[in-house]
Amino acid sequence: MFAFGVDCQDFKRTFDSGKGMVEDFGPMRYFGSPISESGATGMAIGAALCGLRPIHVHARADFVLLAMNQLINMASTKAYLSNGKLSVPMVVRIMIGRSWGQGPQHSKAMYSVFAHFPGLKVVCPSTPQDAYSLLRTAIRDNNPVLFFEHRWLYDVVGDVDDELIVPIGQCALRRTGADVTIVATSWMVVEAMQAADILVRHGVKAEVIDVRSVTPLDMDTINQSVQRTGHLVIADNDWTFCGLSAEIAAQATGPFAGYAAN
Repeated sequence: MFAFGVDCQDFKRTFDSGKGMVEDFGPMRYFGSPISESGATGMAIGAALCGLRPIHVHARADFVLLAMNQLINMASTKAYLSNGKLSVPMVVRIMIGRSWGQGPQHSKAMYSVFAHFPGLKVVCPSTPQDAYSLLRTAIRDNNPVLFFEHRWLYDVVGDVDDELIVPIGQCALRRTGADVTIVATSWMVVEAMQAADILVRHGVKAEVIDVRSVTPLDMDTINQSVQRTGHLVIADNDWTFCGLSAEIAAQATGPFAGYAAN
C-alpha cells in the first residue's frame, strides 16, 4: 500500500487528514505528486494492476474530471474486459463541499456522476466510524473505489471501534421514526439529524437513513422505510437533475418501488 496526491505530503493541504503519515510510513509510501491528475491516476491504475493497493488523494473533487478517461475508460473496465482475470484495487480519496476559499470551481460533490459508470464503487461516509471502517473496506476491495469526504466532516468527533467492519453497499439507520423518512448523504446526514431533533418537538418522528454507499445503492432499506412512513425527504449535496436524489426518488416512488434495485 501507498498513498499520494498533489501536496499530499503537507497534511494541512488535505485538511489534517494526512497528519503523521510521512513520519510513520516515510516519503516512499506517502508522497506528493505533480499537478497532473490524469498521469497520477494512470500511475495508480498501473500500480494496482501490478498487485499494489494505491490510495490517490484529491483535495478537490472538481479536478478529478481531468482524470475521467483513466477512471471511466481504464480502471472501471479492466475486470469486465479481462473476464475477471484482472483487478484494479485502488482507492481515490476525493474531498467535496464548500469551505473557505473554495468557490464554484472547488466545491462540487459529483458522486452521482461517477455512480453512473459500472465498475466503480462510490462511498460517502458521514461519521468518524464510517470514515475509518469504510476506508479499510475500500482498501481491501479489489475494485476501484471512489471515497468522497465532505470538508466539514473533518471537524466531527466521535468514538471509533477498531474491530467494526462496515460493508460497502449498505445503508445505515441513524434514527428510527414512523412519520417521515429522511434519506441523506455525507454532510447532509448531520443536517438531517438536526432537523429530526426539531421535528420531534413538533410531534413528527422522522426516520433518518444514511446512504453511505452511492453505488452499490441499498434501495431495500430505503424502500422498506418509505413503505412504513409513507413520506420521503431526500437531503443531498449533489445536483438534483440526473443526480442521486432523482434516482432515489424514482426508485422509491416509481412502478418498481419495493423491489431490490441491484
